[in-house]
Amino acid sequence: MGKKLLFLINPNAGKSEIKTRALDVIDLFVRSGFEISVHTTQRRMEIPEILKEQGEDCDLIVTSGGDGTLNETVTGLMALPQKPLLGYIPAGTVNDFATSLHIPKNILQAAHVIVSGQPFDCDIGAFEDRYFTYIAAFGAFTDVSYQTPQQSKLLLGRAAYILEGIKRLPSIKDYHLIVRHDGKTVEDDFIFGMVTNSTSVGGFKIHEQLVKMNDGLLEVVLIRRPESAIEAPQLLNAVLRQEYSSESVYAFRTSELEITSEEEVPWTLDGEFGGMRHRAHIRNVPRAIRILRGSDSDSRPVEFPSYSFKV
Repeated sequence: MGKKLLFLINPNAGKSEIKTRALDVIDLFVRSGFEISVHTTQRRMEIPEILKEQGEDCDLIVTSGGDGTLNETVTGLMALPQKPLLGYIPAGTVNDFATSLHIPKNILQAAHVIVSGQPFDCDIGAFEDRYFTYIAAFGAFTDVSYQTPQQSKLLLGRAAYILEGIKRLPSIKDYHLIVRHDGKTVEDDFIFGMVTNSTSVGGFKIHEQLVKMNDGLLEVVLIRRPESAIEAPQLLNAVLRQEYSSESVYAFRTSELEITSEEEVPWTLDGEFGGMRHRAHIRNVPRAIRILRGSDSDSRPVEFPSYSFKV
């Protein structure tokens, strides 16, 4: 009897390309010896419910969609005592997590990674009672992902997010925050903050040599208001290069932190609205999930021979 594979598909993600390639992907999985079940999602947060019912009976969960779909899948997996192996076929607009793991954006190539890729134990972020795969963020531009019109995303891709962000420059506000981590306390006004475990944020690459996705640490960047609008893009580029010489940037690595504010702060988790909060307790969950990745990753490999699926 073959290994059991549950294939979760968000048919509306990105340009909906998965609709035309799903049969090819299913055929590949069947030829690779899997017993496959397929479910297309019909509403948000349906995937955790499906995994609660079926997840532990499977050897491999494959999810296809954008970062939000992957977030739902990881959320469902984190609730399981015994977590099956995870495969990801990116089908969204940006797909930051897939980029970090060198999973191809081509659907069939990503499917081949699933049947012949290398398992990797990956850290996950915990945000209060929720999870994020690659970013929790607040402040300037963080609502761009979920408020940018879908049609603009499809036509312009990453540029759509940038254009939407530029339009919001005049309305950027400060948040007075108290940040506690590693026995330190920082109190200041910040316009933006991100807690990440990724080598790609918003489609922009970050130096991979400086970020490991299985080191038990999260990368934290907090930005004070720049002195002028001209400084803003320069500051953004410096952050993406992880060059933190500017006095406007406070950056550190930690396994756990707490951010509090007298006013409610809007958060985004993996590009989706994460709620309004006075307090955010954020921590790294070390090597929480096992995911199949591309062979070009710079992260240290983790060998699991029993999960070697070959075509």
